[in-house]
Amino acid sequence: MRILSIFLLAFAAYSQVTYDRLLKAPAEPQNWLTYWGDYAGHRHRNLTQITPANVQNLRMEWMFQTGVPGAFQTVPLVIDNILYFTVAGGKAFAVDGPTGRQLWRYDYKLPKGLLSQGTINRGFAVLGDKLYMLTPDAHVLCLDMRNGALVWDVAMEDNEKGYAGTVAPLAIKDKILVGVAGGEYGIRGFVDAYDAKTGKRVWRTYTIPSKEEPGGDTWAADSWKRGGGPTWLTGTYDPELNLVYWPTGNPGPDLHGPSRLGDNLYSCSMLALDVDTGKMKWYFQFTPHDTHDWDANETPVFINAEFRGKPRKLLVQANRNAFYYILDRVTGEFLFAKPYAKQNWAKGIDDKGRPEVIPGKEPSAEGTDVCPGLTGGSNWMAPSYNPALNTLFVQVREACDTFYTAPPVYAEGKAYWGSVFRSMTNEKDYGRLLAMDPLTGTPKWEFRYNKPPWAGTLSTASNLVFAGDEDGYLIALDATNGKLLWKFNTGNAIKTAPITYSVNGKQYVAIASGAGLLVFTLP
Repeated sequence: MRILSIFLLAFAAYSQVTYDRLLKAPAEPQNWLTYWGDYAGHRHRNLTQITPANVQNLRMEWMFQTGVPGAFQTVPLVIDNILYFTVAGGKAFAVDGPTGRQLWRYDYKLPKGLLSQGTINRGFAVLGDKLYMLTPDAHVLCLDMRNGALVWDVAMEDNEKGYAGTVAPLAIKDKILVGVAGGEYGIRGFVDAYDAKTGKRVWRTYTIPSKEEPGGDTWAADSWKRGGGPTWLTGTYDPELNLVYWPTGNPGPDLHGPSRLGDNLYSCSMLALDVDTGKMKWYFQFTPHDTHDWDANETPVFINAEFRGKPRKLLVQANRNAFYYILDRVTGEFLFAKPYAKQNWAKGIDDKGRPEVIPGKEPSAEGTDVCPGLTGGSNWMAPSYNPALNTLFVQVREACDTFYTAPPVYAEGKAYWGSVFRSMTNEKDYGRLLAMDPLTGTPKWEFRYNKPPWAGTLSTASNLVFAGDEDGYLIALDATNGKLLWKFNTGNAIKTAPITYSVNGKQYVAIASGAGLLVFTLP
């Protein structure tokens, strides 16, 4: 198998992906070089062969069946005509972009005693001629891009203590940045940076401060030791500021506030970290003392624009708590927030960005009805931003839950949940693809789904928006008005975001669904 892989790749053109190429990723619309497609989180490509006028002619060019069961949430990288992607369980593939022909496969050997929190993986990072991925048991791997051979393997933390890896790494300069999953297991979250060549850890920034550190006084007693704050979604990066923006997840125990009185910094927050040192420049906490599992692990998107009469570097996010936020990404200053999905837990957001919480919305013995539900108004599904239209496209989940109390007992490596929840039977769950003005949060149009979506969006310069839904449809909409132009049923609910790339001037659209990677193009 390895000999065949090397033989096939000998005929495949490839070149090294330097840091400079990553900085200029939007200038290579034929490729998809990072998880977000660029450092700014735009998920927008300047490809125009597929247009609103001809998108109805899209057809499936090829399908690659991985044969791997489990949720398929990868975003493939496209590097000079080759697609590289991960699948569940620590496996990965390289396939030919025009044909889908397999070039190599990598299989990671999971430990027999794996503490299972699901075995999903969201993708690779690339730097030079090496690929980087995480494993379900919290290892960081470096693979040779040419043949899938393992170069190095480093354990982030002990899986038996609840730590796991699902995030797509982020390559910056000579470092590989990663986050950790396990927020429901009483872990202490962190962001790590590793030397890309050696795998040596360069720095670690904990998302939960100790009692002696700034923010440690926001945790009662020693609850910080089990404080959660997972970092399971890839951050975005501003090279001019040398800052990476990494969102954090729920505090632990999840869903039970009395066990950890206080604001519980830096859970449910956005962290601005110096790439060279990991030092925190600023933070912003969206949901202090979260009791509804409203992780802030949603995409931080960059927009440079005049805001309230002043040119600013902005960071915008549709947060899981159902509010849309605008922050100054230089200083972390709160600038604006408004609801974008149904919510009944806050009267609003005050001038400092703190929610004005409505009393009586905590989980209770008799059950408390709260909107949004546990999965939030949005989640990991990626938005996209069309700069020419100044439009942000956000997948919205309209669902509410009833939360009940259940005080937890901590045991290492065991689930550390403090409540139970169930869907509100008197509320109809549904979804929306919302197009909004990112500087005001004002809706421009929306497209409604039968069910709340888990798939992200993709924007193109021909004013198309691609997205997926729980009924298995990959769809294309007119970005100017939300008109449905094309749809294709993939046969499985879509749990990731589409990408687009081109080979020899021919544009393709790719999406993971079920156990297969599906690729579409025009006749």
